[in-house]
Amino acid sequence: MSDHDLNWKYVDESVVESEPIVKARQQSLELGVEPVSPAVGAQLAVIAASTRAGSIIEVGTGVGVSGLWMLQASPRAQLTSIDTENEYQQHARAHFADAGIAPARVRLIAGRAGEVLPRMNESSYDIVFVDADAPSVIEYAEHGLRLAKPGGCVLVARALWKGRVADPSKRDEAASAFRTLIGELAASTAVATAISPAGDGLLQIVKLGA
Repeated sequence: MSDHDLNWKYVDESVVESEPIVKARQQSLELGVEPVSPAVGAQLAVIAASTRAGSIIEVGTGVGVSGLWMLQASPRAQLTSIDTENEYQQHARAHFADAGIAPARVRLIAGRAGEVLPRMNESSYDIVFVDADAPSVIEYAEHGLRLAKPGGCVLVARALWKGRVADPSKRDEAASAFRTLIGELAASTAVATAISPAGDGLLQIVKLGA
């Protein structure tokens, strides 16, 4: 195992997840839904806590792993989460309840993000988290920047897409979309960006401006 792989493994295994997150992660894997890694979840929690996020919108509910990380880290936050799979959202609702999160803090919307996001109010969210439909990541990021408040964060999971984004010879739709998005953001003066290599990569975008 390379030093890089050892570092990645150490970072992921050093994270201690709460019991509700452990249960949600286990169910997610049983259902064949890949949740964010523990290291990425911990980064979401740090960002939610440090920004004192009050309003979060998420594309890709799954069974609630990422939502739990953010809601537990920012006790005043309210989460709007979008997913095409209503069944998964019902599992997520149960995990949120198991974690003691008040129902009023969570709004679950069953639908396609491309149809739901345009109806959301612009400049209204402290955090926009995207973890769904990788080939559509550019569209979702554009919506995210519209929805984020000035100083708010757009966070995009799986930004390194199975190690394929770093290899320009990999031209599949998802890898190409991430590569294009990262390049466009790097050239923009309207945002500050960074990529964490934890998990499968977490692209972090801050919307600049007053």
